[in-house]
Amino acid sequence: METRKPSDTKEPDILREDILVLEDLNFNHGNVCVVTGAGTGIGRATAIAAAANNLMTVGLDINEEEGKKTQNLARELGGQMIFIQTDLTKDQEIENAVSEAAKLGSIKYLANIAGIQHIDAVDNFPMEKYDLMQRLMLRAPFFLSQLAISHMKQSSDGIGVIGHMASIHAHICTKNKPVYNITKFGLKALSQSISAEGDGKIRSFTISTGFVKTPLALKQIPAQAEQRGITQQEVVRDVMMGASRIKEMMTPIEVANLFVFGFSKHARYLIGGDLQFDGGVVLTY
Repeated sequence: METRKPSDTKEPDILREDILVLEDLNFNHGNVCVVTGAGTGIGRATAIAAAANNLMTVGLDINEEEGKKTQNLARELGGQMIFIQTDLTKDQEIENAVSEAAKLGSIKYLANIAGIQHIDAVDNFPMEKYDLMQRLMLRAPFFLSQLAISHMKQSSDGIGVIGHMASIHAHICTKNKPVYNITKFGLKALSQSISAEGDGKIRSFTISTGFVKTPLALKQIPAQAEQRGITQQEVVRDVMMGASRIKEMMTPIEVANLFVFGFSKHARYLIGGDLQFDGGVVLTY
């Protein structure tokens, strides 16, 4: 079996033919899609895919250099996108980003994707890291959703959709990822709460995948190897892809396409649901 080199952190290129493009009257330049974590990985791919689907896309990330790179990639593919450097742990910066996004059109879509990882057992987990992950990965999505819903309700048809990047860790818990597990379960609860209150007009959903070819996933390999006392090659083969029936990580654009589908008219019955694309990890292990 071929294993990926742990040092390989290069993201796959995003080609126009890899992007799911759907016909939807609400996919137009007058409607805004806000995407967090737009500097790299799934956030970058989702911002590009949203722009390719004619949405006025606003990417948020703390990394200005990579965020601007995403903006340029989206524009090169013919989309409209702006990048706003945003620290999602600061309410004022979140409020400013949403305010600026609203100047560009009607905020109709929000993709909560930004996240970090820390590998440690519960009894050794640093509380400052716990607080950071909770604020970035659960509180920020809640606050962004709160702000976005107000704009969605004020739009001409009152329709809006909020997607959250969950994980197989919103279904099962693996060791040494306690706070990641907690935040991903929390995003499912947030999605269902929004949907319970949305009267079918404001929908929310989660996406649950296994490992995706992003720097976040690939950077976990050395820490996992140390924690488990195995080699980095064994981490990839036995831990990351061991329970998957497909022995290859998803690409970021494959995940981004799920956001496009979830936002579209074709997913109108996706209300509080979860798109579980995990290679069979959860249900067949």
